[in-house]
Formats: sequence, C-alpha cells, structure tokens
Amino acid sequence: MQLPDDASDAAVEQLVWQQLRACFDPEIPFNIVDLGLVYEAMLGHRDDGQRTVQVKMTLTAPGCGMGGILVDDVRSKLELIPTVVEANVELVFDPPWGRHMMSESARLETGMF
Repeated sequence: MQLPDDASDAAVEQLVWQQLRACFDPEIPFNIVDLGLVYEAMLGHRDDGQRTVQVKMTLTAPGCGMGGILVDDVRSKLELIPTVVEANVELVFDPPWGRHMMSESARLETGMF
C-alpha cells in the first residue's frame, strides 16, 4: 500500500474503509463494514499534524470471545496505512447490533434476512 506523504485526508479515508473491509468477523465470514459492525471511523490529526484514526465498532454478540482478536486485527490493518501513526478502536454495544445493520449484499450472501 503506497501513499504520498502529502496525501489528502480523502485519500487516506478511502484507504481506511478499504482496510476495514479487509477485516472479517470470525463467526460470520463477511467483512465487518458490510456486516454493519463499524459505527464510526474518523480521521484525526495530532498537534504535530500526524494522522490518527478513531473507530467505534461493535460485535454481533456482546459476549463474543473473539472481540479482542477482531479489535487487534482492525487496529493493525489501519496502522499499515502510510501517514496513519495511531488507530484507536473502541468496542461499543449501544446501539446493539442487529441484522438490519447489514448491507443488502451481506444479508443476501449470508441468508440472514
């Protein structure tokens, strides 16, 4: 993944969503964006101008034992983006996840209507 040092925020944000789509729920073989697990992904800047990413996401079930692994996967993939120096991933459970949050293609492919 290459990105010039002077890349625009829009270009970096596009890579953020691309990387999030490369993360898969361990129980439902679909990416976390189309599953509706990502509630928010915001690009920020430190005082020194370096970029950070703040993600709020959830799990399909609050008691999911794979939550820590999924959070680490998201963080590590986001920190691979050139010009991003830190990714903070927060698990939230409000609102609770529901099938209605899935993209139409995810619902069709998984059979979860």
